[in-house]
Amino acid sequence: MCSQDFYFFEAVATEIILESEMEFVREMLKIRKYRVTTAKIRPIGAARRAVRLRAILPLVFASFAAFAGAAHAQDTTAAPSGALHLTLHGAVTLALRQNPQVQIAALNLAESVQNKNVARSALLPQANLEVSDAAERANLESEFGRPFPGLPQHLGPFEIFSAGPQFSMSVLDLSLWRRWQAAGADVHASDADRQAVREQITLLVVSQYLGCLRAAADVRAAQSRSDLAKALFDQANDLQQHGAGTGIDTLRANVELQNETQVLLVAQTTERTSLFGLAQLLNVDPNQTIELDDALSFFETPEADIEQSLQAAYAARPEMRALEAQEMAAADRKRAVSESRWPSLRVVGNWDYQGLSISTGIPTYNYAAVFDVPIVTGGRIHAENALDNLELEKIAQQRQDLENQIALDVKTAAAELASARSEVDVANQGVSLAQQEVQQARDRFSAGVANNIEVIQAQDALARASDNQIAALYSYNQARADLARSTGQMESLYAK
Repeated sequence: MCSQDFYFFEAVATEIILESEMEFVREMLKIRKYRVTTAKIRPIGAARRAVRLRAILPLVFASFAAFAGAAHAQDTTAAPSGALHLTLHGAVTLALRQNPQVQIAALNLAESVQNKNVARSALLPQANLEVSDAAERANLESEFGRPFPGLPQHLGPFEIFSAGPQFSMSVLDLSLWRRWQAAGADVHASDADRQAVREQITLLVVSQYLGCLRAAADVRAAQSRSDLAKALFDQANDLQQHGAGTGIDTLRANVELQNETQVLLVAQTTERTSLFGLAQLLNVDPNQTIELDDALSFFETPEADIEQSLQAAYAARPEMRALEAQEMAAADRKRAVSESRWPSLRVVGNWDYQGLSISTGIPTYNYAAVFDVPIVTGGRIHAENALDNLELEKIAQQRQDLENQIALDVKTAAAELASARSEVDVANQGVSLAQQEVQQARDRFSAGVANNIEVIQAQDALARASDNQIAALYSYNQARADLARSTGQMESLYAK
């Protein structure tokens, strides 16, 4: 390397050094024969400059890299150490513990419990302590409507001090009892809604996990076909070099190799994006690496030990239980509105220490029983009854629609499961036959009996058979999950 080249690298090194680092570089490198500025480094001796630059440049770049790395580390969150190994059961358990939708459903249930407590409080005694110290002045003429001879126009000002408890309690109010019962039914409805969310999240996690397993199987199948295409290309190339093959055979083999390589790249991308979706459902760190421990179980076809009767599905589906609870709550609210026409009885009272000052006060009290009889409500009770009737009719229609949907889900999932079982058997046989076809075509091509068109066709047949096998296995496992979801047994099958 000539001195001009060293001078060029010298200038480049100087330009990348930050102004704040110049003093540090001077002390660190102990440069005595270089006058360092932010613009350039002026050489003293060309012969000695090259020797010094060989020692200086690595240190300069190392120093700059250390500063840049430290700054980058402050702005970048480190990825969690180690991969998160998950089985299907572990993924479902983790999602049910920390998925945001599951947490929201649990919070809704907690709110319903507190609403029930609020409704119950109206049935319990209420008491409070009140302390007041007031100054008053009254106009007697305005109080009685005319002046009185010999009496002053006003009284006061004077001080009134009062301190003591006040209480009230409902003795008989059927509408309050009905509202408390309706709040209890709302708690059951919220609990059923929470269970429905858990069932839905379980289905989503199982489906996403199966999708990840399918993507991993696609990657393995694509990798196997890519390796086979590479071996066939090498075979065609060797035959051509030894005069036993033709250039068109090698070209066809190379085209097939490139096609399989592209399929492999697409499969790998699909696998990564599927894992991203699973991480989102599990609510884990986006930088967390996930590895699936049930990859081999994708090729298994476990029996679906699931109760498939419609009556069992109607009883087990949390959505149906939620509608039943909502119907009970609406009926209780309707009764509460109707019973608000009835008289109600409550007890109220207070005990006070009252006087013109604290030192002159005496105990006073006031106890009363209040009997309230509604006479005219301006049509409010009739309108609220009409609203409750409409709500009950709406719930009845929702119930009918849900029963029809459950029946459709159960029958569809059962039919798809039975079909998928047969599809898996046929697909497994198709893969075995396609592998035999590839081997025979490869042997015929090696023996010179045929060109590699038969090999390419056999490769295409194997690719289709592999895709059919993976699709059939995925359909079977997904149909099994759909049947469990349609019968309300999703969490009991995958999370217990």
